[in-house]
Amino acid sequence: MIQLSSLEPKTIWHYFEQILEIPRPSKEETKIRNFLTDFAKKHKLAYKVDEGGNLLIQKSATPGFEKKKIVILQSHMDMVGEKNSETIHNFSQDPISPKIEKNWVKAIGTTLGADDGIGIAAQMAILASKEIEHGPVECLFTVDEETGLTGAMALKEGFFKGKILLNLDSEDEGELFIGCAGGIDTIAELKYKTRIYPNRHVSYRIEVSGLNGGHSGDEIHKSPGGNSNKIINRFLWKGSKKFNLRLASFEGGNLRNAIPREANAVFAIPESEIAGMEIYFKEFSEMLKEELGSAEPNFKTKLVKVKKSETVLSKKSQERILNAIYACPHGVIKWSDSIEGLVETSTNLASVKFIDGHKVRVVTSQRSSLNSAKTDIADRVAAVFYLADATIKHSDGYPGWAPKRDSEIVQITENAYRELFKKKPVVRAIHAGLECGLFLQKYPNLDMISFGPTIKGAHSPDERLDIPSTQKFWDLLLEVLKRIPEEN
Repeated sequence: MIQLSSLEPKTIWHYFEQILEIPRPSKEETKIRNFLTDFAKKHKLAYKVDEGGNLLIQKSATPGFEKKKIVILQSHMDMVGEKNSETIHNFSQDPISPKIEKNWVKAIGTTLGADDGIGIAAQMAILASKEIEHGPVECLFTVDEETGLTGAMALKEGFFKGKILLNLDSEDEGELFIGCAGGIDTIAELKYKTRIYPNRHVSYRIEVSGLNGGHSGDEIHKSPGGNSNKIINRFLWKGSKKFNLRLASFEGGNLRNAIPREANAVFAIPESEIAGMEIYFKEFSEMLKEELGSAEPNFKTKLVKVKKSETVLSKKSQERILNAIYACPHGVIKWSDSIEGLVETSTNLASVKFIDGHKVRVVTSQRSSLNSAKTDIADRVAAVFYLADATIKHSDGYPGWAPKRDSEIVQITENAYRELFKKKPVVRAIHAGLECGLFLQKYPNLDMISFGPTIKGAHSPDERLDIPSTQKFWDLLLEVLKRIPEEN
């Protein structure tokens, strides 16, 4: 394994390297939590675990800082497990294999888990240090942030004491986040009927790969057409009209909070239509490359003959499913009128899966800074699938975090950044969902800010952590801890 601990700052990279050894997909945080509790025991630090699986480790103030306000440092223990189709990796068992490319740390064929492993590493470095100056510290490690925010939802009043919270789960160095979007999932299940595989037909498999994918909140605006499910469905929809294409299977995307990068479908085509279909496939591929342009430089399509399946979908079922997916919106719905460059409302057509019981499950996720707009786009997505006789379920959702530009911790962090790096940071809200909105429901008096190093391609195998920005993140965190005021 490459030695990340040779990078600066050594202490944070030392712990990040250890974290990469521990499998920690969402809802499987036992190993990483045990690792952290063993760490607390080793350093003689008080800790506790709540009913939801969240962990709190407490550290007393360094001498001379005892009167300062308690600060909560917060990260999440889980990571998104996404890999390239050719990569063999079991996220429940295998460690992450990192590599260094110029100024970036990446993983080999998988997500890196810097979201939010680097936040955990920063907390551990502070907890272990005998030299860093700080007041009383509570380190909160939550579970299942990536798939449902269930750890933050499970928090109860009184689990921690602090009223200042530093969320270490942002991905743009130089930007301080003071608000985030709320979100909800909309899941549609469509029943289908099958027919015996038709005579004088040939089966093909179409594949789409190489798309950027990424975080369905923070990166939803970067390539509006770069959704593998929408691309595959577009080909199938047109093919059913032009060549009497018959669908056998469709699978694309994995996670609700990741823009789908890869998808495939198997279909049957009349022997008499093969030549025309293959010509159209080439035209379709070139058309998409032109449409996606430089935003998706690695976009690929593939068409291969495969063995015949036993059945195909009935024409009526196929029409309902393809029409619904085609009509389902994806991408930015509205930009903010009040904050330049901020996506206000969006929706992600995350995954399409054939499941047991002759059903297709389509998972989508919606986000908005406005609760009413979040509900509206979720209802619009549901309406599309209701027209296709689908069964619809909405998740409980989670609230946004309304910005407070004049808060004490915002002023402290902004001033610290300006004096450390001789430039003003960008202070803004983020379209991604953070746990902060849920914390406010249980702890309405929390004063919060979120910052972190630069992470690109989160939730995709292209995830990468910027090395120089990690040093700046660390320097800012230590400076903010020094500047925390005393209790009144």
